[in-house]
Amino acid sequence: MKTKAAFLIGAGVGYVFGTAAGRQKFEQIKGQANTLWHNESVQHTVSDLQEKATDLAKNQGGALAEKVTSTVKSKLKHDDDASGGDSATANAFGTGSSTSAGVADGPTTGSTAPSPDVSDWKNPS
Repeated sequence: MKTKAAFLIGAGVGYVFGTAAGRQKFEQIKGQANTLWHNESVQHTVSDLQEKATDLAKNQGGALAEKVTSTVKSKLKHDDDASGGDSATANAFGTGSSTSAGVADGPTTGSTAPSPDVSDWKNPS
């Protein structure tokens, strides 16, 4: 079903960009979108949302940064405790255990040398 939908969307996009009638339709849609974007009520809403996002970032940004920092530090400490030593050094030389999800086991250049697991490296400060 997804393949069929993707094909139909692709065919529609191809029609819009590939034919004279499609180009006219594209210009019509583009004009309507431009008119909508420059509508006073839309711009007012965009401005309000920008202000809210800025206020949220100012008010909650510090708390979020601290939460991320503490989570990363606890993860690093947990990994060191679980590996029984300095996992950053061990993993840098390919001798430790990797607990990171989504990190490649080695470089994609064909080398057989192990890739360091940077998620386990300690912050030097």
